[in-house]
Amino acid sequence: MQRDRDGKGSILVCLLYYTPHRTGLTLYVQQLAERLAARGHRVTVLCAHHSPRTPLGESIENGVRVVRLKPLPIAISRGMLMPGYASAIFRLIREHDVVSLHTPMLETALVSFAARLTKRKIVVTHHGDLVLPAGAFNHFITATMLGLYRFMAKAAPALVCHTEDYARHSCYLSPFLEKVVVIPPFVDVPRPNPERVRELRRVWSPDGGPILGFAGRFVEEKRPDLLIHALEVVNRAFPSARVVFAGQHLIPYESYWPRHQDLVDRYRDQIVFLGVVPTPQEMADFYAACDVLALPSDTECFALVQVEAMLCGTPVVMTDTPGGRVPVQLTGMGKIVPCDDWQALGEAIVEILGDRSRFVEPAEEISRHFSVEETMARYEELFARYGARGSAETALPTFTPSAPSNTD
Repeated sequence: MQRDRDGKGSILVCLLYYTPHRTGLTLYVQQLAERLAARGHRVTVLCAHHSPRTPLGESIENGVRVVRLKPLPIAISRGMLMPGYASAIFRLIREHDVVSLHTPMLETALVSFAARLTKRKIVVTHHGDLVLPAGAFNHFITATMLGLYRFMAKAAPALVCHTEDYARHSCYLSPFLEKVVVIPPFVDVPRPNPERVRELRRVWSPDGGPILGFAGRFVEEKRPDLLIHALEVVNRAFPSARVVFAGQHLIPYESYWPRHQDLVDRYRDQIVFLGVVPTPQEMADFYAACDVLALPSDTECFALVQVEAMLCGTPVVMTDTPGGRVPVQLTGMGKIVPCDDWQALGEAIVEILGDRSRFVEPAEEISRHFSVEETMARYEELFARYGARGSAETALPTFTPSAPSNTD
């Protein structure tokens, strides 16, 4: 990699949303960018200016240079159009040695085109295939995004994925398995505050019933409706159970929330909606206050929240999705259930609540599978290999299994 005066490289990070947007993807990229900067690299993040709480244009945030571009007031599903993106990417890519691209992203092909013209390489981290609700327009979007990704992937030397399991099942990654580099994600969560955890439990469940947590957006691919339906099963054994949702539930690009108002109203007395939980410490306290975290998703690349919950001492019920099932397979700290089956979900929750200690492992054992130092070293190795003066021709990525896979 081309080096700055201090011997470190320069990395351009491209994604759509950055902090203060809170999803697993954005939080992961924020940690990666800030840790690279702390290790002496010059890091620039190029993203959309999506929140009035952040400055438009350039700013320095925790050692990272962040360039936020003004979008048009036109949304395309989860995405947005940024007229200034072309000029910004061509300007910034020349200032850096290598590009760290985080997909899915509408500008994928544009970044790839700019990289080819400037003779820069792209290291892609794929955070999950784009999955949208049914409909002709959404089908057009998903097909277009897949085509843009494949245009880029043909030239990119390395495609990072959290697990081999997900890569083998991904329509984005499976045609390019020879380029896939498996890097387990780092997961870093603060220690829960015991006093705050006790207070949250008193507020959410005054009668002392078990608390079932959900961390994520109220959207179709996450299937929060299944967890609410599962109360029918859970209530037979634990009639005072509560479900606490941490995440955005009013989603402008989906009608999933209004479609399930009857279901929500049916169990209203047992449901708590927190909205977006703003800080890592508050999320840690949320996890620790829950008896079980349930993730009934139809699709997950990994679902970092389940490992965060495990580190806070909370077992997980996860659906049998490629990538998403890996943390439970690795740690044994939970149950895996079939997709789209609220009865099986409810039965698994009841089983864990009935003998919770059997599904809890020490945090040190969980951390062993998700090393921050190992993950950062692997990324630095890739950026050095494919930087402007790296030695990519002498070393190619290897597809190294990181976890048990299910390839049936």
